[in-house]
Amino acid sequence: MTGFTVPPAELLAGLLDNCLKAGASAADARIGVADGVSVSVREGKLESIEREESASVALRCFFGKRQAHVSGADLTPAGLKALSERCVAMARAVPEDKYCGLPEPGELSTGPFDMDLTGEPEVPAEVLEREALAAEAAALAVPGIKTVAGCGASWNRSERWVAATNGFRSWKTGTSTSLGLAAVAERDGQMERDYDSWSVRFARNRPAAEEIGKTAGERTIARLGARKVDTQKAAVIFDRRVSDSLIGAFLGAISGPSVARGVSFLKDRMGEQVFAKGIYLTDDPARPMGLGSRVHDGEGLPVGEAHLIEDGRLTRWLLNTSTARQLGLEPNGFAGLGFGDPPGVSTSNVYLRPGTESPGALAKAAGKGLLVTDMFGPSINPNTGDYSVGVAGFWFEDGEIAYPVSEVTVAGDLPSMFARLVPASDLELRSTRDAPSILIEDMNLAGS
Repeated sequence: MTGFTVPPAELLAGLLDNCLKAGASAADARIGVADGVSVSVREGKLESIEREESASVALRCFFGKRQAHVSGADLTPAGLKALSERCVAMARAVPEDKYCGLPEPGELSTGPFDMDLTGEPEVPAEVLEREALAAEAAALAVPGIKTVAGCGASWNRSERWVAATNGFRSWKTGTSTSLGLAAVAERDGQMERDYDSWSVRFARNRPAAEEIGKTAGERTIARLGARKVDTQKAAVIFDRRVSDSLIGAFLGAISGPSVARGVSFLKDRMGEQVFAKGIYLTDDPARPMGLGSRVHDGEGLPVGEAHLIEDGRLTRWLLNTSTARQLGLEPNGFAGLGFGDPPGVSTSNVYLRPGTESPGALAKAAGKGLLVTDMFGPSINPNTGDYSVGVAGFWFEDGEIAYPVSEVTVAGDLPSMFARLVPASDLELRSTRDAPSILIEDMNLAGS
């Protein structure tokens, strides 16, 4: 796959040595390679096929408390030497950043350092085409479906080597395959669309192509005849297809850089009851074959299962080394991928622990309200947590779907929304951020 005449680990070692010889006080770097194939189909025929093969290098150099980073695609010895010299020269010239720097050797993970997340071996283009055609045909077979707006399948593989002058070295590889489509239906001049999409390590861990197509078609038909609802306060259930966006908003609020800049509505809430008792939000980097699994964070620090919310209480910020220094705290394994770039912050496989009641039971208990299945352009004030989003979905009464709705805005403030959030029992672990359906009472709906 790689085509390297010199092993990437040796290339990185030489690159870092060149940086030190050029005057850098420290450096880190990564080499990444990727290949993959994707196909799209339309009206029962192959529309396009694309093949990707790429290799790249990223380098970060320090000159005291100054840092610079560069990237390129020339992995020849001459190209890497020029890259190192350019990066060191840039680091000499930029302003100081008193918080930058590599972790100390004693802070680094003690291993394991390498990770193989290879799932499906290479999937031939003709197999991807066959799967996509089967999904499209199944969607079109649903009575009322007019067309399929887009249908595609892909397979990808990535491989990455990282190294730093503090002694850290590691390697990671993985594959994934995906299949998805969007169907379109029309009634009385009104068009609706919906979709189904899966990305997995192994194809056996997703529904059959025909089932994916059928699901997309049936979801689309269910949305025909959508109405507006009156402006009011009502219960809202965020379907599990969209509920993870609320978890994303929470993760943004506990991001170390946001807290350090003072632009988080949770910046003064550490250790407090942010969710109701019994709520757990967990980051699990060791999930077998998880899409976000990792054995170290983006700076080489150790990782482990962590409850970001424990029994409703906020337990930690998401920190990288520089943000931890800025806040006077210890880094805690949530650095996003650095090694050649200044690291941000990131999680691995985050999930909200499910509740005990099904979405239907929660809807019945709520009486009436809005089931949100699609969202458009959420707006969040990071300082106050004020929240609004355009949505579509279904109005329910006595726990049963009454009719589809669209052109509705749901609004509230995230601190109080988190405090009264109730998770359903329908959690699926299929992404890097998963949540079951979520009920929140007394939301503001803006409709007709």
